[in-house]
Amino acid sequence: MFLLRATEVVTCLLIVFTKAEVQENFSPECKQFLYMGTEPRGLEEKPFKKICQYYQGKPRFVTLYDTFSHIPVYSAYTFKRSDGSKKADVPWMYEPQLSTVSGYREMQQFPSENALTNFEDVQAVLDDYSNTVIFERGQLNPDEHQDYPEDKAATYTLTNVVPQVREFNIGPWKNHEHTIRRRLNNYCRGTAYMVTGATTSGQTIRRYNINRLGIPSYLWSAYCCVDFDHNAPYSERSKFPAFAAYGLNDRENNNVKEMTVQQLEEFLKRGSYASSLFQVFYGNCGHPNSANSASHLPGKENVP
Repeated sequence: MFLLRATEVVTCLLIVFTKAEVQENFSPECKQFLYMGTEPRGLEEKPFKKICQYYQGKPRFVTLYDTFSHIPVYSAYTFKRSDGSKKADVPWMYEPQLSTVSGYREMQQFPSENALTNFEDVQAVLDDYSNTVIFERGQLNPDEHQDYPEDKAATYTLTNVVPQVREFNIGPWKNHEHTIRRRLNNYCRGTAYMVTGATTSGQTIRRYNINRLGIPSYLWSAYCCVDFDHNAPYSERSKFPAFAAYGLNDRENNNVKEMTVQQLEEFLKRGSYASSLFQVFYGNCGHPNSANSASHLPGKENVP
C-alpha cells in the first residue's frame, strides 16, 4: 500500500481543509452505526472525543475516544455477516483529525518517520505497544465482524484499539467474538448494532516514564437486533433482540459472562465512568420490559 513520507503528510495536513470528523454531535451519515441514531447516554461527564471513523471516503464506524488515556471508551458499528476471515495485511493507522483543527478527516498510515510529534499528545502511537510483553493491540470493532475489505481495513486504527492481555485477547474474548458472529450470522435478519467498550482502573502502560495508555480492567460488548429469527432455538432466541457480555482483561479468571444489556449497564454504573443514567441502546433496543428474564441468565451474585 502506498505510504506517504513524513514531509508529505505534514504538507497535506497544512493545505487540506476538509472538515475534521471529531464532532460534538455525530452527523446523520455517522449516526447510521447507532441504533435509532442515538449514542449511548450517561457518558457526558468527561471530555471524551467523538470520532466518525472515515476510510477511503466513507464513514465506517464511530468511536468515543479518551484523549487522556489514549484509548477508546467504546466503538459502535453495524455488524456485517462474514466468514470471520481477517485482513492482516493492513498497516496500522492514526487519526489526524484528533490533533489538527483542519486536515484529513480520514484515518492515515503512520509516517515512516515520527515527524508529527503532536500525535502523542492526544492518541496512541505504535511505539506505545512496541515494548509491551503482556499486552497486545485488541480491536473493539473486530475485523471479523465486518465483510467488505474496506470495512475490515478501517478497523486497523489505533483509535479502535485497547491494550488487551494476550491470553484474554486470543482466548475468551476471541471466542466471544466468534460466538457473536455465528449467532448474528444465523439468527439476525436485519441490522445488528454493536457497541464494544472498555473500563479502566487507573493502571497504565508507561513509555519514557510517562503514562501513555490506560489499561482496561474489563472489556464489554452489547448488540441490538430487533429483526431476528423467531423460529430459532430457544437458547439463541432468548438472546434477542439484545444481549451483552463482559470479561476481565487478565490472564486468569477471564471467562466472558453473557447477560442482559440491563445487567451490563448496572455493572458498569457500579464500577466505571458510566453515570446513573447510562443506557447502551435507545429504549433498551425496543424492548423496555426486558423479557430476557433472569431465569436463563447468571444471577446478580455472579456479576462483580
